[in-house]
Amino acid sequence: MNQNLTDYIKRYVTFSEKENEIFQSYLKLRKLKKKEFLLKAGQFCKSRYFITKGCVRLFYIDNKGNEQIIHFGIDNWWITDYESLITNKSSTLNIQTIEYTELLELPQEKFDDLCEKLPKTERLFRKVMERTYIPIQKRIEYIYSLKGEEQFRLFISENPEFAQRVPQYMIASYLGMSPEFVSKIRAKIK
Repeated sequence: MNQNLTDYIKRYVTFSEKENEIFQSYLKLRKLKKKEFLLKAGQFCKSRYFITKGCVRLFYIDNKGNEQIIHFGIDNWWITDYESLITNKSSTLNIQTIEYTELLELPQEKFDDLCEKLPKTERLFRKVMERTYIPIQKRIEYIYSLKGEEQFRLFISENPEFAQRVPQYMIASYLGMSPEFVSKIRAKIK
């Protein structure tokens, strides 16, 4: 059993040892090299992924050919393309590793069975979705209310692990800024 996942689950629901074993029996370990794709645009997303170790990005390519990063995921986070997963449509997004990454994969085809066996699973994922939604809501608020430099400073102060693990050009993409602008801000901060 994966202790990181066990600890993560405990933050949201209480599973007995047996329930935890059942939950984790539905998961498959995946190991990916740096820059390896978990999902490419055009494919169908068929699973949820719990990152036990590593860092990934969720992004799309805009009509000008630029990468637009929507979300990052690091150790002890879940990541997926929910639109593709839930609607069974091909994805417009990519999920790619930023560094060597180990994930636990929960296939959607097994999800309903797991929820039947362990009803607390639905509560767990509801709480995960609620926690995921908060930073998305905050990000939208910051886009409309803060200047670029303020957004960058806030992002770095609230997410110091990203500043250390994610390349500067990816942070710029996530914040909707040019890498040059982020370089100028970083130079000012130092």
